[in-house]
Amino acid sequence: MSIFATSIRSLIRASLIRPLALVLGIAVALSACSSDDEIEYKERTVYEIYSQAMMYLEDGRFKDAAQYFDEVERQHPYSVWATKAKLMSAYAQYQNNKYDDAITSLDRFIAVHPGNRDVAYAYYLKGLCYYEQITDVQRDQEMTRKALEALQDVVTRFPSSSYARDATLKIDLTRDHLAGKEMTVGRFYLNRKQYLAAINRFKTVVEQYGDTTHVPEALYRLTEAYSILGIMDEAKKNAAVLGFNYPGTDWYEDAYELVQGRIPKSVQQEVAAKPWYQIW
Repeated sequence: MSIFATSIRSLIRASLIRPLALVLGIAVALSACSSDDEIEYKERTVYEIYSQAMMYLEDGRFKDAAQYFDEVERQHPYSVWATKAKLMSAYAQYQNNKYDDAITSLDRFIAVHPGNRDVAYAYYLKGLCYYEQITDVQRDQEMTRKALEALQDVVTRFPSSSYARDATLKIDLTRDHLAGKEMTVGRFYLNRKQYLAAINRFKTVVEQYGDTTHVPEALYRLTEAYSILGIMDEAKKNAAVLGFNYPGTDWYEDAYELVQGRIPKSVQQEVAAKPWYQIW
């Protein structure tokens, strides 16, 4: 079971602790509650509203759940349940893929309740809202950068929490994604023979994302670009770094061939696979 599922189950269990007699006493009232888009105002106890929200949440009716959690705060703003309802409303919005609404609710919860025991979870859930919106490397990576910032916030503020451990894993994936974007742009420039622009992108991968899976290719592409420009000292330097850190990779073998003035095997295979009229 994931840390996320465990966390929300803990919140739900904590939310539902109340006397059995009270649960039985409100059961009939719950069945009469409406699920319209706009909740008709009807004065109810905090337990009635909150319990209805939880029922909707467990049934997967996340929009209705969020509305009823918000209703807890509207009718009983000073209750202990109102504080928890703010966070549960954000969770329901997250589950309903309403990420912007969830982030707004979470920012409000964090601002109003910075010392609440569930504030670490609020930061973590905010990070997930951005993380779920990460797109492929062909598109703009604004959400990826925001996810990285929000997840890093979790690690910085709550380093010993279970949320920090999971956030760290997601940070690694997020950084790898950003490095992939730089590689995509770098290859584009390289294919267009804009070598200096390509070099800048590949250097960014090596210098800023040195712990990602894209570094071996980035070092090879730097060797390639510098070789094309005739800057062999830089080409050999990058090939040497590649060989020292990733000695058994195909990228190093190709880089070695380049600095020796030979055509890399991968390039030979690529050319051989193309029809003759696409080679030149």
